[in-house]
Amino acid sequence: MKLPQHIAIICDGNRRWAKTKHLPEFSGHKYAVETTTENLVDHCLKLNIPYLTLWFFSTENWHRGQAWVTKYFNLFRQLIPKATDKYIKKGVRLNTIGDLTKLPRDVQKFFNNWKDKSKTNHKITLTIAFNYGGRDEILRAVNKILEKGPSLFTDKVTDKVGPCHLSEAEFSQLLDTHNLPDPDLLIRTAKNNTRLSGFMLWQIAYTQLYFINTLFPDFTPKELDKAISWYQTQTQNLGK
Repeated sequence: MKLPQHIAIICDGNRRWAKTKHLPEFSGHKYAVETTTENLVDHCLKLNIPYLTLWFFSTENWHRGQAWVTKYFNLFRQLIPKATDKYIKKGVRLNTIGDLTKLPRDVQKFFNNWKDKSKTNHKITLTIAFNYGGRDEILRAVNKILEKGPSLFTDKVTDKVGPCHLSEAEFSQLLDTHNLPDPDLLIRTAKNNTRLSGFMLWQIAYTQLYFINTLFPDFTPKELDKAISWYQTQTQNLGK
């Protein structure tokens, strides 16, 4: 049966995982990065699924306070660089979505360096959604239109400014995901959460949505297989 080509995951439940195990607050995030993510990437490589997107940090996460954000970025600095060479050797290409300009400069530099080092890899594209929000993404795309003004709508043949009419394809090219196919399967982990929290609002028009009462650190390749099996039972007619 047909496999999804692009799987996106809302990685929810890291803090609850740590709390239920009476561990320090960021233990769930640590396990999610060091173990869960690598296992999922390896499994997608095994299945030849070319695109995997993981939402790690949302635009709303800033509201958790400066102390939490500082600890989170310190953990990021500690964990993520260790995975760089490992993923590159596996043929993973790193991509990002979200407004990286709001991140600390060293974190921006890390992402840009990793993307540059992995740009020739093609086995799988791992997209990290970092400082990402669906509304923010759409607003940034609209602001690109406003900033470019009439020049965006100038006819390349007549050099005359035409009416402001964008196609879906043209607008999609202004989004963070311009180099990605829309997700076929969107998974949200964590208990009793059946909302999207603004994730990929434009891109999921025809995406199959799968909600599971499993905290992200416990989302194993076996759980991913269950989600894929469910996906394969769904009708994929794209409104036809």
